[in-house]
Amino acid sequence: MYPTPDQIKSYIAAGLACTHLEVEGDGQHFTAVIVSDAFVGKRLIQRHQLVYAALGDRMREEIHALSMKTLTPEEFK
Repeated sequence: MYPTPDQIKSYIAAGLACTHLEVEGDGQHFTAVIVSDAFVGKRLIQRHQLVYAALGDRMREEIHALSMKTLTPEEFK
């Protein structure tokens, strides 16, 4: 059984405080727009690592591919 975009969204939201979160996908490939204060002062790779940490083992076991835009609230405006 493949995860749904709503499940991926809930996984991210449970592990990372987001001010805006959109997830779309087909069960294997997902795209996400993630806006969080946690990204302030972080480089792109550090932002992605925060999202991967929120997803934990699901990134290896359930999610085949995740393309993400990680933005601070200021960048999202």
